[in-house]
Amino acid sequence: MPAGRTTTARLLRLVPSLAGAEGGPGPGTVPGNPSGTRSGPGTVPGRRFRQLPGWRSIRGRVAIVLAVPTCLLLSLTGLGVADRAADWSAARDTVDQVGLLVRAQDLVRELQRERGLTNGLLGGAGKYRDDVDAQRVRTDDVLADVEAVLHEQSSDHPTAATTALDDALTPLDGLATTRDEVDAGSADRARTLRFYTTAVTALIDAESAHMPAGDRRITDGLQALQALARATEAVALERGSLNGVFAAGRFRTREYLDFTEIRAARVAALDQYAELATPDQQAALDAAFDTAAARRATAYEKQAEGGAAGSALSVDASAWWSTMTALVDDLHGVQRQVGEDVRAHAADEGSTATHQLAGFLALGALILAVATALAVLAARSITRPLSALADQADAVARNRLPAAVRRIQEAGPDDIRALDEPVAPETKKDAEAVPGSAREITRLAAALRNVERTAVGLAGEQAVLRRNTTESLASLGRRNQALLGRQLGLITTLESQELDPDALAELFELDHLATRMRRNAESLLVLAGAETPPRSWPGTVTMTEVVQSAVAEVEQYQRVQVPDLEQSRVRGHAVAELAHLLAELVENALVFSPPAQPVEIYGWRDAGEYCLAIVDHGIGMSDEQLARANARLSGRESFLITPAGAAAGRAGGTLGHYVVGRLAARLGAHVELRRSQGPGTTAYVALPTAIVQRPDHQPATSTPTPG
Repeated sequence: MPAGRTTTARLLRLVPSLAGAEGGPGPGTVPGNPSGTRSGPGTVPGRRFRQLPGWRSIRGRVAIVLAVPTCLLLSLTGLGVADRAADWSAARDTVDQVGLLVRAQDLVRELQRERGLTNGLLGGAGKYRDDVDAQRVRTDDVLADVEAVLHEQSSDHPTAATTALDDALTPLDGLATTRDEVDAGSADRARTLRFYTTAVTALIDAESAHMPAGDRRITDGLQALQALARATEAVALERGSLNGVFAAGRFRTREYLDFTEIRAARVAALDQYAELATPDQQAALDAAFDTAAARRATAYEKQAEGGAAGSALSVDASAWWSTMTALVDDLHGVQRQVGEDVRAHAADEGSTATHQLAGFLALGALILAVATALAVLAARSITRPLSALADQADAVARNRLPAAVRRIQEAGPDDIRALDEPVAPETKKDAEAVPGSAREITRLAAALRNVERTAVGLAGEQAVLRRNTTESLASLGRRNQALLGRQLGLITTLESQELDPDALAELFELDHLATRMRRNAESLLVLAGAETPPRSWPGTVTMTEVVQSAVAEVEQYQRVQVPDLEQSRVRGHAVAELAHLLAELVENALVFSPPAQPVEIYGWRDAGEYCLAIVDHGIGMSDEQLARANARLSGRESFLITPAGAAAGRAGGTLGHYVVGRLAARLGAHVELRRSQGPGTTAYVALPTAIVQRPDHQPATSTPTPG
C-alpha cells in the first residue's frame, strides 16, 4: 500500500496542470460538450454521480479504500474503547481507595483506643497509665504507615480521595500537645475527648468525601462501609466516654446527654447500613452484636442509664473497657470484610473492563487488517497500470531530460531545434500495454509526453537565451577592455608630457578612474565565463605589491591600511586575478563601512597556505546575510539564475561576490565572510601553495603597475 500510494500521488500531481496541454477534457468537462463549459442542472443525466467518481477512476478507488477502514474504526472501536477505559479507570481508583480506606480505619481504631484509655486515665483510673503509653506507640506506628502509603499513592496517582485524606490528617498535628497536657495533669477530660473525636470524625468524613462513580454494587458497598464506620465510631466513642464515667463513678455535666446522643448516632448509622448492605454483610454485623461481649456491653449500658440523675455507678471500668473493646474489634472485623467485598468486586469489574477493552482493540486491529488487505488489493489494481508511467517519468526526470538539457547547452542553434521533438513516444505504448488501464492513465500518459516535450523546448529556449546573454556580456566586456586599454595608454602619454602639477593630478585621477573601469570590464568577462586577456608577470611578485595593485583599483584607496602583512611571493600567472579578487573585497568593505573608518588588510602564513584578512568596521551582517554571501563567494550560485533583486544590489556588493567566487575557483582559493571581533565584517582569503611561495624560494621579481 505505501509504495502504490506514493506512485499514485506522484503522478496525480502532474494531472491538474497538464491535462489541458494534451487537449483532452478538463476536470469539469462533460463528454459530448467540447466547449468544456459546465452544464446546468438537469442538462446531462447522471451528472451527480460523476461528481463522485466510481471504481473506474483513481479518485474513486482511493476514496473507497480510505473511507471503509476509517468508518469502521470510528464506529466500532470508538464506541467501546472509551467506555471500557473509563470503567477500568474507575475500578482501579476504587481498589486504591478501598485499600487506603482500610488503612485509615486501622488508624481510626488506634485513635479510638487511645481516646478511651486517655479518658479513663483522666477520669481517675491510674491503672491505665501503662496501657496509654503502649497505645500511643501503636497509634504512631499506624499513623506513619498511613502517611507513607498516602504519599506513595499521591505521587503515583493523585486523586480527590488522597487529597481529602491528607487534609484530614491535619487535626493530628496537635496530638503531641494533647498528650503532653495529659501527662502534665493539666488536660480537661471533655476537651481531650473532643480533640480525639474531632480527629476521628475528620478521618471518617474524608473517607466518604469522594465516592467513585461506577457500578451500583460498588457504590452501595462503599456507602455501607461508611455507615458501618460511623456506627463503629459511635460504639468506640461510647466506650471511651463511659470509661471515664465509670472510672469517676458518676456522670458529670452533659456527659449523660452526650451518652444518649452517641447511642442515637449509632442507631442511625446501623439503620443506614441495613439499607445498603448485602445479606451476607448484614449477617456478619448481626453476628458481631450477638456475642457474649456484646450482651455484657448492653447490660453495662442499662446500668449507665440508671445514673442519669448523677447517682453513683458501680461498674468496673476495666470490665467495661475489655467488653467494649471486644465489640469494637468485632465491628472492625466486619468493616474489613465489607471492604474486602467491595475491593474484590471492583477488581472483578476492572478485570472485566480490561478483557472487554482488549476485545475492542482486537476487533479494531482485525478491522484494520481487513481494511489494509482491501487497500493493498485496490492499490495493486491502481499501481500496476501506473508503474510503467512512473518508471518512464523517473527516467525522464533523472536521465533523459538532464541529458537532453546537457546536449542542448553543448549544441549549436541548429542542433537545439532538432532536439525539440518528442523524446518519449514509448510512454503511451507502455501505458496501453498494462491490462485494466483506467481512462486517467491514458490522459496521464499524454500529459507526460507533453511535459517532456515542453520541458525540452523550454530548456532549448533557456539555453539559447543564456548563450546569447553570455556572449553579449563577453563581447561588451572585450570592447570595453580594448577601449580602456587604449584610453590608459593615451592617459599615460599625456602624463609623460604634462608639466602643470594641477593638470597632472587630474590626469592621475583620470588614470585611476580608467583603471577601475578596466577592472569592471574584466569583472564582466569573469561573470560571462570568458577568458580575460592575460596580464601576467614572469617569475614571482611580492604580496605587498599585489596588495598595492589591488588597492590602486578601488575608489577610496586612501582609507585602506596594511598594518601587518607577512612577506610572501605570488606566482606571476596568478597576480592579476588575485589583485582583482582582493580589489573586489576591498571595494565591498569600503562601501559598507563608515566614511571615516579605515579598512585594514592583514596577511600571514598558516602551515602551507597563505591567509589574507580584509577587516571593515561597518554595521556588520546578519546570519542570513552571511550565509547568502558565502554561498555566492563559494561559487554555488549563478548570477544568471538568481531571483530578481538579489543580484541587483551595489556593484561592490552581490555582483562583486559572484566575481570573487569565479576568481577564487580559478585560483583554487577559499573565501569566506565572518563577523569581526568588534563591529563590522572580515573577509578571509586562503591561498594555496600552488600560487604562493616563501620569499626565499623565488629570487626573481617583477613589479606590476596599476595601469
